[in-house]
Amino acid sequence: MILRNGHVIDPENGINEVCDVKITGSLIAAVGHDLDAEGEAVLDCRGAYVIPGLVDLHVHLRDPGQTAKETLRTGTAAAAAGGFTAVAPMPNTTPATDSAEKIAELVRRAKDECCVKLLPVTAVTIGQEGTTMADLAAAKAAGAVAMSEDGKSVMDITVYREALREAAKLGLPMFAHCEDRSLVAGGVINAGVASEKLGLPGITDAVEDVITARDLILAGETGCHVHLCHVSTAFAAELLRIAKEAGYPVSGEVCPHHFAMCDDEIPSDDANYKMNPPLRSRADMEALRKAIGDGVFDCISTDHAPHTAEEKSRGFAKAPFGIVGSETAFALSYTTLVKGGCIDMPTLVRMMSTNPSKIVGHTGGTLSVGAPADIAVVTGEECTIDVSEFKSKGKNTPFDGRRVYGKVLATYVDGRRVY
Repeated sequence: MILRNGHVIDPENGINEVCDVKITGSLIAAVGHDLDAEGEAVLDCRGAYVIPGLVDLHVHLRDPGQTAKETLRTGTAAAAAGGFTAVAPMPNTTPATDSAEKIAELVRRAKDECCVKLLPVTAVTIGQEGTTMADLAAAKAAGAVAMSEDGKSVMDITVYREALREAAKLGLPMFAHCEDRSLVAGGVINAGVASEKLGLPGITDAVEDVITARDLILAGETGCHVHLCHVSTAFAAELLRIAKEAGYPVSGEVCPHHFAMCDDEIPSDDANYKMNPPLRSRADMEALRKAIGDGVFDCISTDHAPHTAEEKSRGFAKAPFGIVGSETAFALSYTTLVKGGCIDMPTLVRMMSTNPSKIVGHTGGTLSVGAPADIAVVTGEECTIDVSEFKSKGKNTPFDGRRVYGKVLATYVDGRRVY
C-alpha cells in the first residue's frame, strides 16, 4: 500500500517533508514523491504526520501474575492505540521475569498475544530480591534487550557492581530505577506543597538523586551502559548532563507526566496522582523541560503502570504507585513540548522512536527502505483525553478530560494495521 501526501518525518534519514511512503509486504519499499500507485491500496494522509512507529522502553504489562490490571493483549493494544510499535515490559511481574526460561516464554506468547513487538527486560537479581545476580548471559540469549530491577533499586552495591560488570561484557544496558529505599521513609507523595496540604509523608528529591549519582558513577567505572529511568528531579537531570560530558556510557528517559504536571496541581487525596517517582515541584518540572530542550535526555518513555479502580480508590496512603501512559504519551508530549516551543517535531520523533531503538538495538525507529514497516500516522489536532476509550485495562490517570493536541490515527507493525 501507499501512504500518500503525509508530512513524513524520519530523523535518521533527514526527511521532513510532504511525500509518500510505500509498503510492500512487511517492509518499507520506497519513500518519495508521486510514487506509482498502480495496483496499490492508497491511504490519503494529507494533513497528518507519517513517522516511524514509537518505541517505549518502559512499560508494565503485569503479565504474568497481575492480569486483573493488564495482560499482554490489552497492554499491547493500548500501546498500538498510542502509536507504539514496540514496547519493553519491565520484569516486576509475579513471578519476576528473572531467567532465560521466563524470557523465552514471553517471546513465545508474544507471537500470539501481542499486536506490537515485545522487547523483553530481565531482572538484575533472582526474584528481584537484590541478593543473587540472575543469569544475564542466558537471559540475553533468550531475547532480553536490557536488565532492570524496576520498581526498586539493587541496594547492595557489591551485587549491583558485579551485575554491571557482567552486563558490560554482554553489551546489555541497565535500565536504572533510582530510589534509595532507606530514604523513602514511608513517603507516598513529593515532599512539598501537596504533602503539606494533604498531611501526607513526603518523598524528597534526595531519594532519587543519591542513587542516580551512584549509578552514573558505576557506569563510568564498569563501562556498562546505564539508562536512567523516569528522571524526575532537576538535580538528577543535571547529574546526567555531567556524566555525559565526562564521556560515561549513559542515557536517560523522562516521562510525560513529569514534564506535563507538577505537585501543586494535585487537588485532593486522589491516588490517580500517585506515581513513583512522584509528581515533583514546579521548579523540577520546568527544569526537566529545559533539559529536554537542551538535549540532555535521549528518550521519552511512559512508565505505563496500570492498576485496578478498586486499588486506586484507596487514597495516597494505601493505593499502589502508578499511572497509565501508553495512550496519552504522544498527545501530552506534542502538546507540552512541540506546541509549547520546547522542541520541534523531528526531535520528538527522535526521542520517542529513533533513540529508544538505538539504545536496545531494535530494528525500528526509521523509515529507511528495507526497514520493517513499523509506522504511526498522527496529527496535531485538538482532542480530549477520555479514559472510557482506553484499550488498557487501567484507567488510572490524572489527565482524564484534559484538552490536548496530538492524535494517533493509525499504527502499522510489519505493514499490518494494528490500530
